[in-house]
Formats: sequence, structure tokens, C-alpha cells
Amino acid sequence: MKRRSALAAMGAISLGLTSTNLLKGEVLQKPRSLKKETVNTDILVVGGGTAGVVAAIQAARAGKKTVLVENGSMLGGTTTTGGVNFPGIFFAWGKQVIGGIGWEMVQEAVALNNDQLPDFSIPHGRQHWKHQVRLNGPLYSMVIEDKCVEAGVGLRFYESPVSAVETKDGWKVITVGKSSQTEIFCNQLIDCTGNANVVSLAGYNLLREEEIQPGTLMFRIGGYQMDQLDMKMITAEFNQAVERGDLIKGEFLSVQSLLRNAGDNVQHIHGADATTSISHTLANVKGRASLFRTFKFLRGLPGLEKLKIMDMQNETATRESFRIDSIYKITHEDYVTGRVFEDAVSYSYYPIDLHDANGVVPKHLEQGMVATVPLRALIPAGSRNLIVAGRCVGSDRLANSALRVQASCMGMGQAAAAAAVLANTQRTTPDKVKISDIHQLLTEHGAIVPVKEA
Repeated sequence: MKRRSALAAMGAISLGLTSTNLLKGEVLQKPRSLKKETVNTDILVVGGGTAGVVAAIQAARAGKKTVLVENGSMLGGTTTTGGVNFPGIFFAWGKQVIGGIGWEMVQEAVALNNDQLPDFSIPHGRQHWKHQVRLNGPLYSMVIEDKCVEAGVGLRFYESPVSAVETKDGWKVITVGKSSQTEIFCNQLIDCTGNANVVSLAGYNLLREEEIQPGTLMFRIGGYQMDQLDMKMITAEFNQAVERGDLIKGEFLSVQSLLRNAGDNVQHIHGADATTSISHTLANVKGRASLFRTFKFLRGLPGLEKLKIMDMQNETATRESFRIDSIYKITHEDYVTGRVFEDAVSYSYYPIDLHDANGVVPKHLEQGMVATVPLRALIPAGSRNLIVAGRCVGSDRLANSALRVQASCMGMGQAAAAAAVLANTQRTTPDKVKISDIHQLLTEHGAIVPVKEA
């Protein structure tokens, strides 16, 4: 009933159906004016991706009035709209290191699709993808949206923040959307945009390299039989097309993997940046142009005459943009040595995974190593009542190439929300909350908290 009531309320407000005099015939309407609204909430989460969904659910389940702003049409970010629907890694060295709300959502999506989880007791060696969990993306998007509604999260799609101003009691964030402008007053603000958009609007410094990692447009192709292809000939033709300039060097590093995997995570779009509408438009156009160009070329080769594009994501998924200038910046050395910080609030486990013009060669962690994320890395230096989660975590570039993956972002999202919840309750700011209190709240909600070995 709680879910039904929430949905009914959302529908009534959005359609204006609060009157009993409904649908009595066609009425000439004046031109629509910009709808202005003021919303008050305890916690505002901006960005409904991997980290933001978990953060919003954690805050709402902990009893706080929570609003989640997402500029797209659905939740899930990289996992859903980006199509990278194989989150990981939740287990390290035979032991689960990331659980809680993110793991709950993944398990439910797996069960509803009659899928099977990997056997995490078998070491993945240098094939870390064996421990990633393949999800039905559309189903997963419905699972996480349902959990948000059930928890009482106020969802606001198609809205983007354009201003973030500190107030006496927290923040005033202005968002714009379809014929709307909203002032949202909150006590605690969580930036889960992935690009640190809110942190930037609030006036805090960011970190970024001159060159960022390439993005990828996820897609599936079909209409051919792999065992009937002359791969030696196809590879030669492909390489010659690159040399002639008919295909762009580096967009597909291997035609073998492109055909063997029937698409999937095989493309590199250099400079793909989701920070602004302009840069994200360019990334999307370049991603689709790359696929279209390669598709038309391959259809001219023997055995690929009936090549088809079976599916394609709506947008090019991006790997890197801005990171926050945090109280503490996680270094590559911190990550690969498995440093357990005094204020560690979540784990992260993944190879160092920096993509560049030559592709990617993951650098795996040594036996037994599991990294941790300190609370200080989630807080912009000098800020109050502001915290982040996700790939914009304060870190150097190499550490960030591992921290940015989905399971790690889920852990950060839940930890950031726990800190925000307690800061709201205790009338303080996240960096002043006791780590023991954060650990206790996280444990109550199923998360796994870092502990130092005796």
C-alpha cells in the first residue's frame, strides 16, 4: 500500500488531478508558463546512477525525507542507460567485501531473471570479469525504481541542477526541467552525478587530467556465424581500412573481439565526456557514428553481408571526467597496498583499469589486497553538509580507474548516505560524525564495513 500510495500521490501532483472536476471536455489553454515550485527535504541526492540510487534508498530507509534528482528518464546510470550491465566486484579472495543495498538490488534482479550468480569461491585469477554479475538491464531498472518508490524517495526525472548555494541550515539547489524550475531546500546534499556537477556549482575545486579515458557505446550485433568467417581475411581488410583512413584507428582495437563478442564492451570513443550537454552530445554522436561506419564496412565482407545491429544503448557510457578536491585524496599506493584508513567506510576491489589509446591492460592486486575508501575522500575540502559518492571520489587517476566501478560506487553511495543521515540527525556536518556511528548504521542496513586485521 505504501508503494501504491506513493505512486498515486506522484501522479496526482504531476497531472494536477486533485480536483473532482476532471476530464469534462476540451478547453482552450493559454501558453504554458514556467512552473515554479519549492521543495523542502532533509536530504537531496543529485544523480540517479549506480551510487545515487543506493544513497537515496539508504537515506529514506533510515527515516529521512529524501529527494532524488536525475536528468535522464530512468535510474541506474552506467548499468542501465550506459548498458554496462555487469557490475562488480562484490567478492575478493573468497570473501564478500561489498553488500548492503546494492547487493540486495543485484540479487533480486538476478533471481527475477532466473539467472545464476558466479561461483565466488573460485578465484578469478586474471580474468576478473568472471566475478562480474550479468544483469537484465531493463529489469534491473525496474527493480531499483521500485525500491526507491517503496522506500519513499521523491523521484524527479528530467531535472538538472543549475545552482547550489549554501544556506544557514544547509543548501538551496535550483533545478530546471521540462517547463519547470524548482528550488530545493535541504540540510544535507549528496553529489552522485559522477562528474561532481553539484560540487562545482557550489564553488569547490575539482581535479582532472588533460586527457580523459575513452568512453564506450554498448551494442549487440548479429546475422552471421562466427565459425563460418575467414577471420584472417577480415582482419587484413579491417587493418587496411584503418590504414586508409576509412575507419578510425583505435575505435575498435580488435575486429576479432568485436565479432566474437557480438559487440558488447569493445569500442573506444576518445575524449568522451559527459560533463555538459554539449560534450555529452558529441560523445553520443561520435559513438553512434563509429558503430555506423564500422557496421557499413563489415557488411561488405564475405560472411557478414547480413550483419545486423540487434540493440544499441541510448548513450555513450563515459569512464572519467572530474574528481573532487577532497579532504584526503586516495592514492594509487593506498589502493594497491590495501590501506585500511582510520575513517574507512567502504571497501573497493578491482584491478587498476586505466583505458587509453592503446586499449587497456588491467593491473591486478596482489593476493589478499582489498582497498578501502575513507570518509574524507568523499567530502570536498572546506565544505559543510556536502558529500559525494561514485567516480568523482577524491583520488588520483590510477586509483580512480579502479574506484569508479559499480560495486565500489554502490558501497560509497550507502556510506555517504549514512554519514548524511547521521549529520542531519546530530545537527552537524558529515566529516564531524563518528566513524563508529556510521559503521553501526551501515551494519544495520546490511552493508559491510572495513575492519583492520588484528
